[in-house]
Amino acid sequence: METISAESLAEMEQKIINAPEEEYMNDEQLAFFRLKLVELHDTTRERIREAKEQMLNKPDTTDPLDKAAWEEQSNLLIRIVEREQRLLPKIQQSLERIRHETYGFCLESGEPIGIPRLLARPTAEYSIDVKSVMEMKEHLQKD
Repeated sequence: METISAESLAEMEQKIINAPEEEYMNDEQLAFFRLKLVELHDTTRERIREAKEQMLNKPDTTDPLDKAAWEEQSNLLIRIVEREQRLLPKIQQSLERIRHETYGFCLESGEPIGIPRLLARPTAEYSIDVKSVMEMKEHLQKD
């Protein structure tokens, strides 16, 4: 896959932000988000690899405080790995939606999710309105 400089990616992003609404999720925008998602996938896998590597490098120490600090750090790394591993399937699903040209549209309402939301969260599946309602329902069910 061809590598694109951060400058080129920033230029593409600015062009997408300034594009008229009728160009929403055209081929160029889909290609841009595909690049963003592939980059996110690669960096996520790298963070998982690094965290696992850190967990495997247990320090040789007999000091109880050092052991406790390492265990706490390991617990934090485990949570990071778990969170990152949950992100990978979401990235794959987003790439699949790009392939099917359904990316960028709310899974529930079919309405556009919006460029700003997708730039902030490329794996977004729902429009902000639908997601807000879903979160309110979840919050009410907890109470």
